Amino acid sequence: MKKLILLAVFFIAAQGFSQENETTFEKEGELVKATYYFDNGNVKVQGFFKNKKLTGTWTSYDINGNKTQIAQYNEGNKVGKWFIWNDASLKEITYKDNFIVSVNDWKSESRLAFND
Repeated sequence: MKKLILLAVFFIAAQGFSQENETTFEKEGELVKATYYFDNGNVKVQGFFKNKKLTGTWTSYDINGNKTQIAQYNEGNKVGKWFIWNDASLKEITYKDNFIVSVNDWKSESRLAFND
């Protein structure tokens, strides 16, 4: 009986210390939507799997909920345009079949010209 009570106390204590914001997986048609969280409960990364491979759009956030990256995958391969934000710039990377095709770095001090 003592062992049973000790075991019950252990499981209750373990539940109290377990991370509240564990990764979630939700089935959406043929895809599985994965959401990873920071300890504060904010979303860290969200995206989709198909046949256990990254697919579609994956979005990353900083701890405050600001978007830091948008990435594209097809059957686990990096494809399309990726956007990565930081304090000083926006980086646009174009991938084709896991290889970088081009990189554009947009600085915050860049000026744009408009035609009226």
